[in-house]
Amino acid sequence: MSILTRPLILALVLLFCFTSTSHADDGYSGLLELFAEWREFEQPPLLDGAPDYTAAQFKRRYKQLRKFKKRLNAFDVDDWPVEQQVDWHIVRAELNGFDFNHRILKPWARDPAFYQTIWTYKSDVPAHEGPTHHAVTELWSYILPLSTEEQARMFKDLSVIAPLMKQAQKNLTGNARDLWITGIRNIRSQRKSLDDIAEKTSDSTNPDLKRVIEEASNATDELIEWLEQQAPKKNGPSGIGKDNYTWYQQNVHLVPLTWEDEVRLLKRELDRAWSSLKLEEHRNRHLPPLVAASTPQEYNELADRSATKFLAFLKDEDILTYEEYFEPALRERLGEFVPEQERNFFWIAAHYDPTPLYTHFYHWFELARMEQQPHASPVRQGSVLYNIFDSRNEGTATGVEEMFMHAGLYDDNPRVREIVWIMLAQRAARGLGSLYAHANEMTMEEAGAVHMEWTPRGWMKTEKELLIFEQHLYLRQPGYGTSYVTGKYLLERTLADYAKQLEENGKDFKLKDFFDRLNSIDSIPIALGRWEMTGLDNELTSR
Repeated sequence: MSILTRPLILALVLLFCFTSTSHADDGYSGLLELFAEWREFEQPPLLDGAPDYTAAQFKRRYKQLRKFKKRLNAFDVDDWPVEQQVDWHIVRAELNGFDFNHRILKPWARDPAFYQTIWTYKSDVPAHEGPTHHAVTELWSYILPLSTEEQARMFKDLSVIAPLMKQAQKNLTGNARDLWITGIRNIRSQRKSLDDIAEKTSDSTNPDLKRVIEEASNATDELIEWLEQQAPKKNGPSGIGKDNYTWYQQNVHLVPLTWEDEVRLLKRELDRAWSSLKLEEHRNRHLPPLVAASTPQEYNELADRSATKFLAFLKDEDILTYEEYFEPALRERLGEFVPEQERNFFWIAAHYDPTPLYTHFYHWFELARMEQQPHASPVRQGSVLYNIFDSRNEGTATGVEEMFMHAGLYDDNPRVREIVWIMLAQRAARGLGSLYAHANEMTMEEAGAVHMEWTPRGWMKTEKELLIFEQHLYLRQPGYGTSYVTGKYLLERTLADYAKQLEENGKDFKLKDFFDRLNSIDSIPIALGRWEMTGLDNELTSR
């Protein structure tokens, strides 16, 4: 989901200031004005038609960041309603994200994959996973054959590539070997996408479009050649270190854990997943094993049954308020048959039963809600920046896999419960590997070995592209690899606090009320959602 345009942000801020009934005062109105200015500032200026990521540009703009922080910290927010204080913390987190990127992460200088422009698929979270530049081309959003207007839009999109590829050769001065070597794959992927675009638009009568595709292709080739020439010289670590990791989690992603906390948690969840799997297998030992779909027809029938069952479960068991957009959001993504030798981890699972994967597709319900029922606050519309949503979106999608299982989703087919535990083990193992990589105690390849060896049934040993993709992403975006499990833990903690408060006040707990309240708060860090739901703010760092 793209970030809101600057004029729209300003318009929404003005509208919200005049129409909000949530006790907005001049202070909160000032916060919304600051937010609009901040989002406009966060978009970098252009250099030769592409976003400017040069060192000189960041040096100039860092002074302005300090001014934003000073203005933000001047607000006296203690007497604001909680939901308005939450918005203040979101803005604080984004400012800290810019600060951290400038000081430590520096994706424009350390990470060649940052310069990937063409994205062939829509992200299942509010923005693309990992650091991306500000002018990406969402190729999936085009419908062929291109209309005259769409040809003009594509020309504008692709015009960014050539100057950005040239800029990358000056900006990429880092020495992070794993990021450098693996990032070349992303630029090669872009080159292939450009060939596909050229082929599919070969009948275009727009000479400018043909020219810009050729220029983008040549510039991408030049960057690939330059990256490969520089690669032998790169010998430095790619992780950001334990202290930086902890600061980033607590002050940007608002995850109230240290690096050491996360290691302990992921080890615990890995042990719990393995032991629970073995107990489940024992419980089910007299039941027939699951049999994987072996033909397209078998897969399609299995997918349809699974989707129908899952949607009925949500509606009939009072899990949450059922929305009409749930079914189209899910059925557009049921997947298709994959030959056995080509299946990666998730599609191995899906060919036995895709329901656990479909519960993780809670993602698509959330994106549909954000589009059709946007939050009233401009601060929460669209995507929060710098993947700050990860604990909420990935944590919830992972959390509901197990929550829905415990709520009875697989009572009619207990063997599917085994898949839920396997998926949790895989996510704990890959997150644990990513923690060691960021501590520079392991290379990306060694972290991948943890990921592969500790995934049950050898399901991560069949197709290595997923392994490389995931560990590379988690090295690029600190905390993302662990967010599935840390976010799940924080969601479970929120549910526990929420339920305990109800019990202490003599009220009944209703799962539907919990999820409806969670959804209404929107895609913001779980710690902030917990504060709104329970009044508990002890998981937040001080101002």
